[in-house]
Amino acid sequence: MSFLSLAKERFSTRDFLPKPIEEDKLLEILEAARISPSAVNRQPWHFIVVQDKNIKEKIVEAYPRDWFAKAPVYIIACGDHIESWKREDGKDYCDVDVSIAVTHIMLAATDLGLGTCYIGHFDADICRQALSLPKHIEPIAIIPLGYPAKKDSTKRFDTRRKAFNEIVHFDEYESKVEE
Repeated sequence: MSFLSLAKERFSTRDFLPKPIEEDKLLEILEAARISPSAVNRQPWHFIVVQDKNIKEKIVEAYPRDWFAKAPVYIIACGDHIESWKREDGKDYCDVDVSIAVTHIMLAATDLGLGTCYIGHFDADICRQALSLPKHIEPIAIIPLGYPAKKDSTKRFDTRRKAFNEIVHFDEYESKVEE
């Protein structure tokens, strides 16, 4: 499958089958995260794989949604703000680096027939306590992982995405959209 086809196959899965994930698939997904690029190769990330029922219940408290509770695995992508590279103007690339790694996770999962959803709107304090995270390790995203109960059509890109000419600029930013 081409990369663009793979990227179009990925969708935010919000309905999971009650089927466990094979360990080899989980490890392959985590390897995809490990090899992802980061600013100055700092790799300021940690990935906490949650499968234990009691810990999963605590994570659900951080994002209480019925569909979310049904995912067999959660990967909590965390950033290490001590390790992350900071640009000269102070911009911390921790969130950027972790998000790149999460993209690798989501695409690798799709390639293996699994579904994911990027969750950024959760109670970070509840998540931090549930995972015993030190202060400099920030939970940035929760990725529920499992077999999707249904697939979304790739036709969604025709109606639910901005037009190419609205987001792509050549040589300099153009303030108005040409049609």
